[in-house]
Amino acid sequence: MRDSILAPQTTNQGDGHDDDTAHAGDAGGLLATAGTTAHTWPDKAIRLIVPWPPGGGTDIISRVISDKLSSTLGWKIVVENKPGAGGTLGLDAAAKARPDGYTIAMGQFSNLAIAPSLMSGLPYDPIKDFAHITLVSAIPVAIAVGADSPIKPFADLVAAAKANPGKLLFASPGNATVAHISGEYLQKAVGIKYKHLPYKGTAQALPDVMSGRANFYMASVESVRGPAKAGQLRLIAVTSARRASGFPDVPMVAESGFAGFSAVTWFGLVAPAGTQAAIETRLSRTAPLSCALSRLRNITSPNPSKRRPICPARPCRWPMRLKSRSRWAQQTCRRSASMKA
Repeated sequence: MRDSILAPQTTNQGDGHDDDTAHAGDAGGLLATAGTTAHTWPDKAIRLIVPWPPGGGTDIISRVISDKLSSTLGWKIVVENKPGAGGTLGLDAAAKARPDGYTIAMGQFSNLAIAPSLMSGLPYDPIKDFAHITLVSAIPVAIAVGADSPIKPFADLVAAAKANPGKLLFASPGNATVAHISGEYLQKAVGIKYKHLPYKGTAQALPDVMSGRANFYMASVESVRGPAKAGQLRLIAVTSARRASGFPDVPMVAESGFAGFSAVTWFGLVAPAGTQAAIETRLSRTAPLSCALSRLRNITSPNPSKRRPICPARPCRWPMRLKSRSRWAQQTCRRSASMKA
């Protein structure tokens, strides 16, 4: 069975080093022409809404970008964590903000492509209510257990689930997240059953995973990188088509007898619809610069010399990709009633 959650493709080629130089050149041009395009912007702090709690993967990525935009361009970026409802509360706040260029948000696969199909009464339209600035990063989902868990390799998880159908507890950062859907897909691909426990982000889930109350946890690799390096969690598999950077010994699900299984989440900056075109253009060109300077890479690559920045991407491709992913989520809903949030 081939189950895939695909990250948007990018225009980058090669090992990424030339891209850094190109982005630096773009930055010089931007600063030189700033006087003719939105010449007074930004003259105050820019709010970056992060729709998840501090400490998770979305928060980590957002702060890397905000720090580099601040240090490289001299902009003041204020990160505002606004979690809730599977990442949709923060995005709704961004959609309803004044489109003056002083509010941006970190959108995700979950709240831009999945939530519209899984959640009834979503207060925003993921295509019409936002200016889609740039894609930022694509990250695999990790499958983790507590350090003292009897589950060692991924095969142990499969065996335990088959021996106790519907009894193992699968924790995720929340309903309608990529981790949640990846867990549902994993059941179908592997032929096992377990119970879903949605939490409000990684920080809330970790104590139960580490204590063994939840048998395993699925979240972006960035969310669990710190606890795994600290010995609080063990990663038993990743869902990408390549092993994750920093965890070369952690196998892919696809290497464990389930060829073709792949699930990758992505992140991208958005602004309220109606944001001035000159500001949107400037943002869309400087966000890729921050990615290049911070060495924010596609961490699914095991070879650091070949990791590439995910951005820049063509903003005009976003609506097409969001529609495609929403159709995929609708099909998922029809195949698994338990996924209705």
